Amino acid sequence: AEAGMTAVSISASAIDLLTAERIILNFMGRLCGIATQTSEYVKLLAGTGVAVYDTRKTTPGWRRLEKYATRCGGAVNHRNGLHDAILIKDNHLAACAATLSGDDGSDVIGEAIEKSRELIQDVVAAGNPIDAAMPIEIEVDTLEQLQIALSHHPDIVLLDNMSNDQLRNAVALRSDVAPEVQLEASGGVTHETIRAIAETGVDRISVGALTHSAKSLDVALDWTSLGSP
Repeated sequence: AEAGMTAVSISASAIDLLTAERIILNFMGRLCGIATQTSEYVKLLAGTGVAVYDTRKTTPGWRRLEKYATRCGGAVNHRNGLHDAILIKDNHLAACAATLSGDDGSDVIGEAIEKSRELIQDVVAAGNPIDAAMPIEIEVDTLEQLQIALSHHPDIVLLDNMSNDQLRNAVALRSDVAPEVQLEASGGVTHETIRAIAETGVDRISVGALTHSAKSLDVALDWTSLGSP
């Protein structure tokens, strides 16, 4: 796309066009900005084989639209909500530590993964319409936590705010213990850092900035009367 190009043509009555003009431009500016921002991140990973994923850090009420925009930019959608994938985060582990494993919270990571599997099986057995192969992902921020998580073979492990050296060590550990598990890097990813993160060997990188920091494009509606060139 280039400045000045026509993105879309609309034909309607003058009253309808003028009534809807600002709403149309707000939607297009916001969503085109997200798609453009996403495309920039995706291009930075060219040749690495690493996928860019979006997050749930979206504008309330706009998630489907904003995730559509990230797809247009070349990213892959992460889960749309709490219903289509299990992501066990640090706050879940903190809340469940006492109830799952006693006061010391030992191996709460492993128990959380196993309890998630049991939950999916129970929900499917009860006839509820969910995917029996719903992915289970767990967030860790140390290599020690990763070691525990890998021993329970979740589908994905999210490596939160790890340095590039830690990420490389995490990839080596995964390859030794559970090569089928995907590794996702996340946390403060920018244009300047994403390529180096990809080169550590992770499988995917989730970027909240695709949606929460995208700048709206300057989109305008220019009037053309019938019969004009």
